[in-house]
Amino acid sequence: MTSTFPNISISTERLVLRPLDEDDVPALADMMNDEQVVAWTTVPHPYTEADAHRWITRRAPDERTEGRGIVLAVTEFLTQRLVGVVHLRNTDWRVRSSQIAYVIAPWARGEGYASEAVLATAQWLFHDQKFERLELRTAAGNTASQQVAQKIGCISEGVLRNAWTARTRTDDGAWTEVRTDVIVWSLLPEDLAGVTEQSADTAGFTSYSDWN
Repeated sequence: MTSTFPNISISTERLVLRPLDEDDVPALADMMNDEQVVAWTTVPHPYTEADAHRWITRRAPDERTEGRGIVLAVTEFLTQRLVGVVHLRNTDWRVRSSQIAYVIAPWARGEGYASEAVLATAQWLFHDQKFERLELRTAAGNTASQQVAQKIGCISEGVLRNAWTARTRTDDGAWTEVRTDVIVWSLLPEDLAGVTEQSADTAGFTSYSDWN
């Protein structure tokens, strides 16, 4: 029998992580067309509102119901504006391990939202779901994502050589694919102790609840 994550809402002092809904379509489409997102992910480009609607209504729900993971919208607590998306994927229920990926809107970068959202998800995954490992993979040139991994206490485990295809602009402005190495990071429950203490007075995980 396949295990599944519950429909969940996670709250921090600044953010609410919740299931995506159809009202998120315009903001999601806009976010996914950002140059940094195009460069470091495999999203279609251009990313249309039809792509966003398909992801929100079909593909993201399938991730959860089929046991592969869960997709959460990251929103500002005060404005309810869509900040980004966190995606648990490639989940192995037998060994209680999952891989995390995330995207942050360009206007919201530099505020610590990525590390706050990923840390809150990790705490929920370890404390509530009793998982034992969270994995994060970053392209070798994606320094911003690597900084997030370091900030939340991830340990670098090694490099997968030539394991990813990124995208870059050519001289004429078109996109082209380039091969790149991938850095593998991991986070275990015991790695959170120091990070949790540091974030307790600022933007740490506060609560979670079933989504209705």
